[in-house]
Amino acid sequence: MGTVTSSMAAKFAFFPPSPPSYTVVVEDESSGGKKLRMTDVPERENVDVLKVKTKKGSEIVAVYVKNPMASLTLLYSHGNAADLGQMYELFCELSLHLRVNLMGYDYTGYGRSSGKPSEHNTYADIEAAYRCLIETYGAKEEDVILYGQSVGSGPTLDLASRLSRLRAAVLHSPILSGLRVMYPVKRTYWFDIYKNIDKITLVRCPVLVIHGTADDVVDCSHGKELWELCVEKYEPLWVKGGNHCDLELYPEYIRHLKKFISAVEKSARLKNLSGPLEDHGGKHRVSTDCRDKSRPSTDRFDHSRPSVDYRDKSRSSVDRREKSKKNAEHVGKSTNAIDQPEKARNSIDRFGGMMRSAVLCNIDCFRPNGATGVGRS
Repeated sequence: MGTVTSSMAAKFAFFPPSPPSYTVVVEDESSGGKKLRMTDVPERENVDVLKVKTKKGSEIVAVYVKNPMASLTLLYSHGNAADLGQMYELFCELSLHLRVNLMGYDYTGYGRSSGKPSEHNTYADIEAAYRCLIETYGAKEEDVILYGQSVGSGPTLDLASRLSRLRAAVLHSPILSGLRVMYPVKRTYWFDIYKNIDKITLVRCPVLVIHGTADDVVDCSHGKELWELCVEKYEPLWVKGGNHCDLELYPEYIRHLKKFISAVEKSARLKNLSGPLEDHGGKHRVSTDCRDKSRPSTDRFDHSRPSVDYRDKSRSSVDRREKSKKNAEHVGKSTNAIDQPEKARNSIDRFGGMMRSAVLCNIDCFRPNGATGVGRS
């Protein structure tokens, strides 16, 4: 049945850019080794270009952005209809302003990665990228943060559910499952793909959820229900007015990410210890935008462990220090940057410029009429 599922998914769920936005060339073979370079993107000394073999036989392209100030590494799984060439500038900006090393990769069949895309190939892809981090760059599991955007939340949660010492995870416009994006089903079916709703309770590290309230591709309810089901919640970010592909343009996006990274970086305990993650103020807060309590999922036939419900332990009100910052969180109105040693306001402006020139996940992924768009650029 797994083969059938992958075949069905490939017909409507995967939209690799055609043609790819970049090529990979061998720059120097004089020393007996190969140095790869991506074309059509600015060349940077702190960026490595790699080809990594997966257990499914594909050879995927990955980039590793080094930051000498980093103690943590972000493994980024991008959204649909995007490839590394389009994500390259964003990856470099995130590495710089979050002070992290960052690895991004193209799924099988995306960009210049070989093979054909499928759900299970994406699982093999993220495993290969993660293994490269550990074996080639000496990263440790407890210093890795997984970041999944949209469809990328699928491989991200699959891997996160199997790593016992993972530092943290970020879910950016995530999906409950492929079928649930199209139809409001109440149970999980065997032919569904990316069953995130069944895997989220297996993740024991701190989880940050980011979702736009005006998302017309993956409704914000997906992010809110996943956050409710998290074992170890971190204050979520519901971007007011944010859609599916523009969250990076909002100033609160980078500010909230910086706060999250700082919190997990300063946290000395391992993720498998109990207790919610504390932010700068030492308080675990419930987002004021989470008014609707999602119903607990009853379709747990993947033998998920019972989640530890932290909702009763969450603070019912936001502390006064955070209330004083509330007005500063509105889009475009921030005048006093907080925790911005690298001038993140300028970074936001740079994000806006490059994101407007790129096409990131701008398709109706998973929608029934989206199937007619297979093969379009």
